[in-house]
Amino acid sequence: MLHAATTGAPDIRARGHCLDCAIRQHAVCSDCSAPELDFLTNIKTYKSYKAGDRLLEMGERAAFMGTVVEGVASMSRILSDGRRQVVGLLFPGDLVGRPFSPVSPFDYVAVTDLRVCAFNRPQFETTLRETPALEQRLLEMTLDELDSAREWMVLLGRKSAQEKLCSFMIMAAQRALRLERRRPMDGILIELPLTREDMADFLGLTIETVSRQIGALKKSGVIELIDARHLLIPSWEALEEAAGGELAAV
Repeated sequence: MLHAATTGAPDIRARGHCLDCAIRQHAVCSDCSAPELDFLTNIKTYKSYKAGDRLLEMGERAAFMGTVVEGVASMSRILSDGRRQVVGLLFPGDLVGRPFSPVSPFDYVAVTDLRVCAFNRPQFETTLRETPALEQRLLEMTLDELDSAREWMVLLGRKSAQEKLCSFMIMAAQRALRLERRRPMDGILIELPLTREDMADFLGLTIETVSRQIGALKKSGVIELIDARHLLIPSWEALEEAAGGELAAV
C-alpha cells in the first residue's frame, strides 16, 4: 500500500562530510574536488522515509533532488486503466528526481525504509551549472541509465516469465554486490528489494505468475528460499542460464 507523498522525516544523525560517505563513489558527486565536497556538505540535508512512503508524486513541483544513501526506491506511473507500472528502481548512489524539470515525471516511492541525501532543487541546478565535475558525472549517469533502460526493453519484450524473474534477481544481486565491492559467486545470499506484487508490476507479469515461477525455480534447485525476501543461489552460472544468458552489469 502506498502512503501519501511526504517531505520525509528529518534525519537526526550528524550531517557528516561527503568525503566520508559510503556510497560517494557511486553518486553524482564522485568526481568532485575537496572544496566542492565541502560546499555540498554544507547545503545537503538527509530525509528518511518508511517503506511505502511517496517521495515525489508525478506532476507535482519537485522541491528537492537527492541521492539514495540507504534502501531502494521505485519510479512508477499509473496507467489509464488504473494499473501501476514500475519503470525503474533506484539503489544507493542513484539520483532521485530530474534536474531542470519543474515537475516530477514519475511517482517516486520508498520500496524499503529509505535514506536520501537531499538538496534544494533550484540550488542544486545552479551548483550543477557551476561545477563541471558534477555536470560531467550527471551526463555519465544519465547515459548509463539509458543503457540500462534499453537492456530492460529487451528483457520485457523478448524473454519468458522465468527469464525475466531470474534477470531481475541477477540485477538486484549485482547492485548490492557493487556497493560491497564483491563479485557474484556460488552460494551467495541475495535480498529481493521488491514484494512479489511489486516484481509483477516491474516485470509486466501477474503476481500469480511470479509466485509460480519462484516455485518452479525452487523445485529445480536454481534458488533456495530462505524467507519471502531472501534467496540462496547455489550456482550463479545456473541462475544466469535460467535468465537466458549473462546480463550486462547494471
